[in-house]
Amino acid sequence: MMEKLGVPQTHLALKAMIKEVDEDCDDKISFREFLLIYRKAYDGSLPLDCGLNELARLTEINVDEVGVIGAKEFFEAKIEYQGIANRFEYELRQEMEEKKRSEDEMSKRKIAFKEKTAIFQ
Repeated sequence: MMEKLGVPQTHLALKAMIKEVDEDCDDKISFREFLLIYRKAYDGSLPLDCGLNELARLTEINVDEVGVIGAKEFFEAKIEYQGIANRFEYELRQEMEEKKRSEDEMSKRKIAFKEKTAIFQ
């Protein structure tokens, strides 16, 4: 997700980010903990150099500055972008599955060929 937002993080930085909001210590971010990122960013309790601060900054919009219509357009654009990204990922997954099916079929053909050639030996 951080890469898609244009702020890639190292593995250690991601672990530190998760630890910052992981209240139940399961090394995962639940929806409640995800929302906690924004609350902590809003009240200033996240370190400034923390990647979560960057995440909150990149995914928020100030309605006072852009108005309700601006916020609406912002979220519509985000939804459209996600749809495009999801379609791309779907097509990529389909290609990979097709390649896997082709490889499996080729493997089965080779086995069948070897079995048939064994008859003549």
